[in-house]
Amino acid sequence: MTYYKELIGEYIGTFILVLFGCGAVASAVLLDAFGSLLEVAIIWGVGVAIAIFSVRNICPAHLNPAVSAAMALFGSFSIKKLPLYITSQFLGAFSAAALLYFIFGDTISDFEQTNSIVRGSIESMKTAQMFGEFFPNPEFASKISITALQAMALEAIGTFILVFVIFRLTEKEEQTDNLTPILIGLTVTLIICLVAPYTQAGINPARDFGPRLFAYLSGWGDAAFPTAPFSFFTVYILGPILGGIAAGGLNKLMT
Repeated sequence: MTYYKELIGEYIGTFILVLFGCGAVASAVLLDAFGSLLEVAIIWGVGVAIAIFSVRNICPAHLNPAVSAAMALFGSFSIKKLPLYITSQFLGAFSAAALLYFIFGDTISDFEQTNSIVRGSIESMKTAQMFGEFFPNPEFASKISITALQAMALEAIGTFILVFVIFRLTEKEEQTDNLTPILIGLTVTLIICLVAPYTQAGINPARDFGPRLFAYLSGWGDAAFPTAPFSFFTVYILGPILGGIAAGGLNKLMT
């Protein structure tokens, strides 16, 4: 029964962080609700902290396949649990995207109509970015040029920083105090400020692919994916997982 509670906890925690984080992106894109990237980054960070606080008493609160993979290889987490943990995280992210669509659905339609955007066209990437990430960030595309390989490297670096910090903060049980979720959330905020202008800073395969799949099934079709072939996988899934594993390996060498 405890194992199933852990899976439910990973589902709920991932649901919470995606709901608040992607909700902030939706408000920024559709309603111009925020004046800077920093404001969205702070909301992401607070969302992560709240998600960890909410479920850490029933599960490890990985809430990210890259964290789970690194913990399975270099931490005390059983690798046998990895497939269902990742599934729970993905389903939590997908469910949060569904709720966000319920909340913002009419606003999205109005935005598309006002801006003459046909959902499913390349222009609809403007609204698809509320769910999955793109490179370069559509909001900064006129200022930034980036290749798929560079984007993958940035996602790997961002996730490396996050996972390394998580290892260092949670290495011993006595370190997991009430400050830990806040510090992890602040780390996410800082990474977003650094990486998001280029890749929107996914740094979490479940957070990216769950909402992206929802957008694909909700009319965006291929416009829900970056234009470079398979880059949704290499940049936003493989990159973070490799970065997380590298962070776990470095931490192992240091302990």
